[in-house]
Amino acid sequence: MSIVISDSVKYIGVDDTTIDLFESQYVVPEGVSYNSYVILDEKVAVMDTVDPRGMEQWEKNLLDTLNGRKVDYLVVQHLEPDHSGSIARLVELFPDVTLVGNAKTFAMLPQFFNIPLEGHTLTVKEGDTLSLGEHTLTFVMAPMVHWPEVMVTYESKEKILFSADGFGKFGALSKTEGEDDWACEARRYYFNIVGKYGAPVQTLLKKAAGLDIATICPLHGPVLKDNLGYYLDLYNTWSSYQPEDKGILVAYASIHGNTAKAAEKLAEMLREKGAEKVVVSDLAREDMAEVIEDAFRYDRMILAAASYDAGVFPCMQDFLHHLQSKAYQNRKVGIMENGSWAPTAARTMKSILETMKNIEIVEPVVTIRSVMKDSDLPEMEKLADAMTAK
Repeated sequence: MSIVISDSVKYIGVDDTTIDLFESQYVVPEGVSYNSYVILDEKVAVMDTVDPRGMEQWEKNLLDTLNGRKVDYLVVQHLEPDHSGSIARLVELFPDVTLVGNAKTFAMLPQFFNIPLEGHTLTVKEGDTLSLGEHTLTFVMAPMVHWPEVMVTYESKEKILFSADGFGKFGALSKTEGEDDWACEARRYYFNIVGKYGAPVQTLLKKAAGLDIATICPLHGPVLKDNLGYYLDLYNTWSSYQPEDKGILVAYASIHGNTAKAAEKLAEMLREKGAEKVVVSDLAREDMAEVIEDAFRYDRMILAAASYDAGVFPCMQDFLHHLQSKAYQNRKVGIMENGSWAPTAARTMKSILETMKNIEIVEPVVTIRSVMKDSDLPEMEKLADAMTAK
């Protein structure tokens, strides 16, 4: 795998193709990349390290690229272990290295590593620069994208933005086709990991708008060089909580299959009424992170759920709490509940939705009693009409 950035800026990251769950919660069937870069100039700077899972290969990549040179600076943009996990090893290899970070970086770093810092740190703040020779780094603070110590770095000679977790995606580089279909796994990555922090991302995008960027080097996923406006526009849409596409997600939670049949029937009605896109998801079985992704992607959503223990079937409650924690907002939502003796799903779903910003709950709320019957169809038609009204 050869990733070309420039004669002076080299990729030394690694692929992890054996990981099953990223952050112990997100399925990654195509693995993930841990990206790290080195800038070779009068001084040598390494931009972040990698997860301990990839440390051995990363060390080989680093030493091969250095070809006998030493590392002068390690720029620590983000302390999450998938990027900081090899810092101690780098300090072992190059005891005189200077670690570059901000005040929050060095407040948090001792929580992860017991390494000597005195005399080996350079604390930077917004707009500070560091000359490596021909290359000059400018540091841009990006707190809460998505940890408080995060910063990104702009290299002005080659117009490179080292973007930390920004513009990252799931997928090992050896198993994905470069930038092809970037949005699919980048969207799932963004909403599930960064999604809560839309306002800080907007702040960072405003800062980035003032930079002349030719290349984006993220800490996961491919290096981005072409059509950068596409990626920046998507991040602007995502971080402002606006829908990306017109469409309706029908997310259902069914115990014995009866709510599932009603959800599928409702989806059929939506398609017949001209809905641009209808996606049906079984919350008990599908990857929760993908359903979260679709909830943010489309402008409308219908929740269909069975009542359970005077509340709602747990996988629906879990889904709604995920949306709540990721600041879901600015959407139209329809509700269909099922209950055999005391339907409670709608009330429970509403109570969670009402904690979210700018959510329009569409009438009517449909109630099914145990099994969908012909007598339920008129109310379902009304909901379908309301959800597809122009």
